[in-house]
Amino acid sequence: MVKMGGRSIVFEDEDDFLARNPGRGHDDDDDDDEDDGLNEYEKDDFIVDDVEEDEEDPGEEERRKKRRRKKKDFQLDEDDLLLLQESNIPGSREAANDIRFKRLKKAQGDAGSSGFSDEDEFTGSRKGGRRRGEGSRSLFDDDDGAQYDDQEDVDMVDEDDMADFIVDEEVDKIGVPMGRQKVKKSERATAASSSGIMEANQLFGDVEDLLNQRRKNLDKGGIYDETGERRLEDEFEPSLLMKKYMTESDDQTREIDIPERIQIPERSTGPPPTDADTIKAEATWIRKQLESTLPPVRVNMSALGEQEIEELEDHIRNFLNFVHVQKLDLPFIAMYRKENISSLLKDPEMDDFNGDKPSLRWHKVLWAVRELDTKWLLLQKRKSALLAYYNKRFEEESRRISDETRLSLNRSLLMSILEMLDQAESEREVDDVDSKFNLHFSPGEAGVDEGANKRPKRKSLYSSCNKAGLCEVVGKFGCSSEQFGLQISLVATRVDEQEDRTESPEEVALSFTCAEFDTPQSVLKGARHMAAVEISCEPRVRKHFRSVYFDNAVVSTCPTTDGNTVIDSFHQFAGVKWLRNKPLNKFEDAQWLLIQKAEEEKLLQVTVKLPEETLKKLINDSQEKYLSCGVSKSAQLWNEQRKLILEDAISNTLLPTLEKEARLLLTSRAKNWLLMEYGKRLWDKVSVAPYQRKERDIKSDDEVAPRVMACCWSRGKPATTFVMLDSFGEIVDVLEAGSISLKAQTVTDQQRKKHDQQNLLRFMTEHQPEVVVLGAVNYFCTRLKDDIFEVCLRFLVVEF
Repeated sequence: MVKMGGRSIVFEDEDDFLARNPGRGHDDDDDDDEDDGLNEYEKDDFIVDDVEEDEEDPGEEERRKKRRRKKKDFQLDEDDLLLLQESNIPGSREAANDIRFKRLKKAQGDAGSSGFSDEDEFTGSRKGGRRRGEGSRSLFDDDDGAQYDDQEDVDMVDEDDMADFIVDEEVDKIGVPMGRQKVKKSERATAASSSGIMEANQLFGDVEDLLNQRRKNLDKGGIYDETGERRLEDEFEPSLLMKKYMTESDDQTREIDIPERIQIPERSTGPPPTDADTIKAEATWIRKQLESTLPPVRVNMSALGEQEIEELEDHIRNFLNFVHVQKLDLPFIAMYRKENISSLLKDPEMDDFNGDKPSLRWHKVLWAVRELDTKWLLLQKRKSALLAYYNKRFEEESRRISDETRLSLNRSLLMSILEMLDQAESEREVDDVDSKFNLHFSPGEAGVDEGANKRPKRKSLYSSCNKAGLCEVVGKFGCSSEQFGLQISLVATRVDEQEDRTESPEEVALSFTCAEFDTPQSVLKGARHMAAVEISCEPRVRKHFRSVYFDNAVVSTCPTTDGNTVIDSFHQFAGVKWLRNKPLNKFEDAQWLLIQKAEEEKLLQVTVKLPEETLKKLINDSQEKYLSCGVSKSAQLWNEQRKLILEDAISNTLLPTLEKEARLLLTSRAKNWLLMEYGKRLWDKVSVAPYQRKERDIKSDDEVAPRVMACCWSRGKPATTFVMLDSFGEIVDVLEAGSISLKAQTVTDQQRKKHDQQNLLRFMTEHQPEVVVLGAVNYFCTRLKDDIFEVCLRFLVVEF
């Protein structure tokens, strides 16, 4: 019954239709409340029936109301459903399948043979979705059909064919029949066949193993931390983490209770030593380095007595203790620990400051000690790394050698190298030790027999001669390179004469000929090359030659053809155009940088060499230690070979290497001097005290700073400008006076200049400046200064 305008309308055809089709309707209690209003009709004479009933039977009325409360489920024929299905009407496909499977069930029931087992009896579902999937498995004998069930086709219901005639059903707490509750798709269990599981295990392995491996990778990897939360590195960009100080290094910095400015240098140098012996050794090393010219500040130790040197070393030790152990900053040490480092606070370039007049202190020596401390830590770190590498490399080489004689020789050689490494006190000396080790234990031979895939390396002549067995010929020349280094450095004296062989060098070399060295001359040439290389790589030999070279080498310059034309008396390279034998220790400023720049522009030819007298003396001293004193013919022949070895080692290897080192030394010294000059200029600017007003100029306590009038010179637009600033630095007024510094050559110029001077005088009278500042940008500012000074005198005359 439908209510329309307060009246009810009754359709006779509806009752007749229900009477003719009693099985077409099904109960659905979920929709009763929604359809009650739609099924009520009111008779309001809006439609007149053919036969109007005056009275109705009460029992008939009751049955009619009962039927009206039921939901009408009109079912279409199969042809109609197919037509709707072709038109893509929602729900038509499921209804057609429902009719089809009901017909299949009825046919199977009539035949008495069902394709299902006893456990899979049909339960009377209206949709038949479960039977559809099970029927597919029964027809095709495949359990995988359950994976393709649609959501509407797998509804689990527990009602039978007589469900439409059962009135009382079990309901849950909310009133929904329990037999009609649908199982969610996420809660349904999907069945898998045993053959499919076996095939998956064969392809992918055990599932538990895969899950355990995945769990280990996540724990090891990656995106989760120890608490199970995702890491910040996987959530944000690295640049954002660095900007917000949220990286792992920042976390480590926060965990350590040390200022970050102290932790940053220790990341490169490693943890500093804290024991007393190591600090004492470092203090001695720093005191020796302060005597050299490499640091920015040089301390003249020759002017100090023995007691003063000991005091200086004690103060260096105290400073290192403050820095390494107590983790104090250098300004704090200079301010509050000055009684423990008093000798390091003296500036060698300045006299002792007057105690009555306070002044700013630069603490140059203290900063130099701090820089040397960093160099020493880096040096010790490198020595430790080389020590571990040398031992590892020797073990690898020992496994490849089966000859006990060569093995014992390598062991003694290694012990000598390690001793020299421990005695090395500079980076150059460490480089010398490393070059000797690489010569005897070539890194190119490591891993060749182990089948490692490496790029073929260039073979040197020394390695070719060594593989040919010419090292035995080198041993017949006399003293070894190590013995020669001990003698020339005066570490050991020559106590016994060398034994001269009775055979000539050619006769000895004849027994060592091979395919590569097929003549005695080639054998001797290869042996001389090996001996020369060993001498040039000996650390003690290099140290001796280096000290002689740096003390006596000279620099000479002469212009090239282009330089002679370009460089005149006003050129920047005029001062370095002609230099003759200037010693290395005389380059104290940035002059070498000019020489280097002129050489790069091919305007000068630069030579760095030892004087002839010094070179001859050095060669004679070397021959005295290396040659034999025999007078026999064979001894003379062997001495000729030794002279060729020394000539090759000195001329072709040592002198070119030392020349490169001297150039690097001059460059480093000039840059250090230039940096110090820049520092002095900056120090002069920042160490200027603020302007102190006189007592008579202080008019108000509110003015915390003097009133300033600033002037900026300019020739064009804008012209010369005066700006008045108050005590807080704010702009008060602006005046342009472009003609104040003109030369009064004409009457017009004189009038314009006089007019600007009067304007400036009124400007100063109005604002009463206490300080006048002029920005000096060029030479014209000197004339402007005189003009402003003239106006200031007028201002004073007017005021006083």
